[in-house]
Amino acid sequence: MVIYRWLADAVVVFHAAYVLFVICGLLAVLAGALLGWSWIRNPWFRWIHFCFIAVVVLESLIGVECPLTTWENDLRRAAGEDVAQGTFIGRWAHELLFYEAPDWVFTTIYCLFGAVVLAVMVFVPPRWHSGKTGA
Repeated sequence: MVIYRWLADAVVVFHAAYVLFVICGLLAVLAGALLGWSWIRNPWFRWIHFCFIAVVVLESLIGVECPLTTWENDLRRAAGEDVAQGTFIGRWAHELLFYEAPDWVFTTIYCLFGAVVLAVMVFVPPRWHSGKTGA
């Protein structure tokens, strides 16, 4: 069914956006810390970013497949496709996300990345703005 194929593509595009948010979010915070950007200290942005990577680290440590991957695979099967198949957008986004390596490699990478995000939370902490303008 075409709807399942589209939904699977939507899930994999969302998955790619999730990964990009985690990676680019950290890069933005690091750049912002060096360049004095105040928006990188926004607590909503920082805590959501931290929670996104914390979920990935936790899933990896307990050996749970990412629910987005499971959902995409289920939708592809419902569309009558092999899990490796998909539309152009789905395959393209999938290729950006998935690599062949032992599980321990990914767990190590996720944990190291999560540790860096945590360290940045400590050394470049988020701040609530008081709304005061001076004097």
